[in-house]
Amino acid sequence: MTSIRKITAIALLATAAAVSVPAHAVPAGQGAAGHGHEYRTFYAGGATARGKIDDSYTADLVMYLAGNQCLVMEALITDFQTKYPEVRSVYVQTTPAGKIVKQQILAQGEINGTRTARNPDLFASINLGHLQKLRQEGLMQSYMVYAHNKLELMVAEGNPKRVRGPQDLARDDLAQSHPNPLTEAIFRVYGSQMLRDLGLYEAVTGGQTCRRCWAVPGKTWFTAHHQGEIPARIEQGTADVGIVWSSEVLHAHAEGRRVEGVAIPAPYNMAHKVNYAIGQVASGRNSASAHKFLRYLATDAAQAIYAQHGFEKALPEELISKPIPATIARR
Repeated sequence: MTSIRKITAIALLATAAAVSVPAHAVPAGQGAAGHGHEYRTFYAGGATARGKIDDSYTADLVMYLAGNQCLVMEALITDFQTKYPEVRSVYVQTTPAGKIVKQQILAQGEINGTRTARNPDLFASINLGHLQKLRQEGLMQSYMVYAHNKLELMVAEGNPKRVRGPQDLARDDLAQSHPNPLTEAIFRVYGSQMLRDLGLYEAVTGGQTCRRCWAVPGKTWFTAHHQGEIPARIEQGTADVGIVWSSEVLHAHAEGRRVEGVAIPAPYNMAHKVNYAIGQVASGRNSASAHKFLRYLATDAAQAIYAQHGFEKALPEELISKPIPATIARR
């Protein structure tokens, strides 16, 4: 990791320490993998509650977003509510977007035994097909691309196995831990494509698609989720390397995790394909709040916060709401 990224990570850690203390206990089972960050309510004034699923029915703004954005939400929503204090409560769920569409919007879902609202005000995904599905169901008409990301390799601090790039994933001496290809788009859509482009897919995965399993016994482990699991396995010495988002490397280092990143060169890092797209859900309760947040996402302040957390800024022409077409060209 470069010295610039280390300085940025230190600044992020200091910022996080200054922001709100949770006002609600994290539900059981939400610990090491970071699941307590998946369901949060942010209140104007700085307080944050975790696990209050009922808030999906009552908050002033309800957003269901692609999972890895949990890393940026605290800074982003705090700044948003500073500018729009009338939006007193913001409920944010950051979990795999495909499950949100199938199990929470198009069907009645439950989280920890509590029913969750089927009508968020905003929905975002890195899989543009999810937005098209909502369009087909009459639940979304327009979208905006507001950020980008790219793949990176996470390794132990000091890179003791001397991993130089994605080609090294063919090495038999590396224990690997990757996001599972069943629920995690980072691997199902992007990581698997990178491996195929490099001619490494069979060697790394053994042709297996499973969750919380050895795809290749003793070599490649697929996670249950991936947020927090890969750095934990690397720190524990049960994995040497894993495919993650670039933003996750920066966040892990900011948290003091004993990991670092190895860059993946273009086009294998998929930066040209990873678009974070957001749209307003037609059945949402809080149309005015949703419009305010979409305007906010297009501001320099919001874009800077995403960049500080390792994401790439959207282009000016992408930050304009447009109708969802039958097919969507990617950058």
